[in-house]
Amino acid sequence: MMKAKKGFTLVEILIVVVILGILAAIVIPQFTGASTEAKLSSLVSDLQTMRSQVELYKLQHNEVIPSMALEADGLNSLTACTLVGGGHVAQGTDDSYGPYLQKMPTNQFNMLDTVREAADLSSAGANTDGWVYDTTYGKICPDYVDSDGDNASDGDEDTY
Repeated sequence: MMKAKKGFTLVEILIVVVILGILAAIVIPQFTGASTEAKLSSLVSDLQTMRSQVELYKLQHNEVIPSMALEADGLNSLTACTLVGGGHVAQGTDDSYGPYLQKMPTNQFNMLDTVREAADLSSAGANTDGWVYDTTYGKICPDYVDSDGDNASDGDEDTY
């Protein structure tokens, strides 16, 4: 009587390896864009926060648009306590508002948190700052080149 052999044949092992390779080829490409999607989600959330805080500042300061220029104290109008008439004051000062943000968020695409003030958003996409701030209308956008290769402020992206 012959004993039954235990184990797998070379053909069986090769079939399993081929099946695993096919599954990997199907699954791995689905995760390659996850990092970009996470960055975009973070960017959209940061933009919504900054835009709502700009609107709150305007509401509390008689429709005056906040300045994003850093003052001597290293803060701007959104990261400092301010008076209705303008100017940074110590936190807790009577009749002061803010701070609206603890710090300026980092643009996840270029890892910068600086804000460039401009008369309009046409200079967005230079990747020299985290954000571009329109001092005329109080609008803010990321300073990076979007997925279609042009500046992110052109309005052709539905996400922001």
